[in-house]
Amino acid sequence: MEKTDKIYVAGHKGLVGSAIWQALTNQGFTNLIGKTHSELDLLDSVAVRDFFEDEKPDCVILAAANVGGIMANFTYRADFIYNNLQIQLNVIGESFRQNVKKLLFLGSTCIYPRDAAQPMREDSLLASPLEYTNEPYAIAKIAGLKMCESFNIQYGTNFIAVMPTNLYGPNDNFDLEKSHVLPAMLRKIHLAKCLYTNDWQSIREDLNKRPIESVSGEASEDEIISLLVKHGITSNSVTLWGTGAPMREFLWSEELADACVYIMRNVDFKDLKGLGKEVRNCHINIGTGKETSIKDLSGVITKTVGYKGDIIFDTSKPDGTMRKLTDVSKLHALGWRHKIEIDEGVGKIYQWYNK
Repeated sequence: MEKTDKIYVAGHKGLVGSAIWQALTNQGFTNLIGKTHSELDLLDSVAVRDFFEDEKPDCVILAAANVGGIMANFTYRADFIYNNLQIQLNVIGESFRQNVKKLLFLGSTCIYPRDAAQPMREDSLLASPLEYTNEPYAIAKIAGLKMCESFNIQYGTNFIAVMPTNLYGPNDNFDLEKSHVLPAMLRKIHLAKCLYTNDWQSIREDLNKRPIESVSGEASEDEIISLLVKHGITSNSVTLWGTGAPMREFLWSEELADACVYIMRNVDFKDLKGLGKEVRNCHINIGTGKETSIKDLSGVITKTVGYKGDIIFDTSKPDGTMRKLTDVSKLHALGWRHKIEIDEGVGKIYQWYNK
């Protein structure tokens, strides 16, 4: 990928896409294309084909996806498999038809089996059953990486798939129903602190920026309190799903972006396919290779936010996969390592959230 290339970043307003866009800009890439959902619906195959025929990008970074945490994955199973498959079919398919010289597809480490050996190596893919709660999303992402791999093998394209671990950072989704664990936990604990300190101005500002179930900061105190209690938030406690025992790995989104740009500039499919007769598992894990329990994470967030109440774990709710630690030895061998640890990252995201 060269500085003069026309680069289409699909999903450039989201957590991952916005970080990649900024990383490209910081490194001197100026010929960037981004379209919002209202400008280009990636589920519309005709619109996507017209876009690629008009713009003819040299490179594509596919960061657009229908994503969410354990609650969203469990609730919107059809949406997660259908929408993600459709987006991938349209964008990867048109990239092939328009002879895009390089594509980066972003998946997720939830592609790995529920009981995969830890840390999870790239070659553990499809070795045993997936975790049920996010199986539809995982299947969609597996299909995406196999599309890239298969186009490369049959047609000689240069489509690379990367599998990031759990991400957090600027422009994250803080919806209490659909967001991932870290931003949802941070917002819950923030709102609980505001209740604890009777800071209604901050509560109303929060709800005006991000209404919960269409309830904004203009609602009555009783209505807001009732809504927050429904989501496990009171002045004295915050209730979280599961036991708190699952271990998770977290990567600051701007570091993922740096890794993605590094791969686009320095790594090609020929560097990943190996020497064996069968070409498979050519994707790259992107993570830290370090993990923390959900309970310990809640402690880091509680300390960062300054909340004095209790954290309660609802053990009647599912935990999801107990461990999801990535083996990042391939990434390290390619020349990239993370720098931001979880304590620093939580401080950075809470500072961003408050702004």
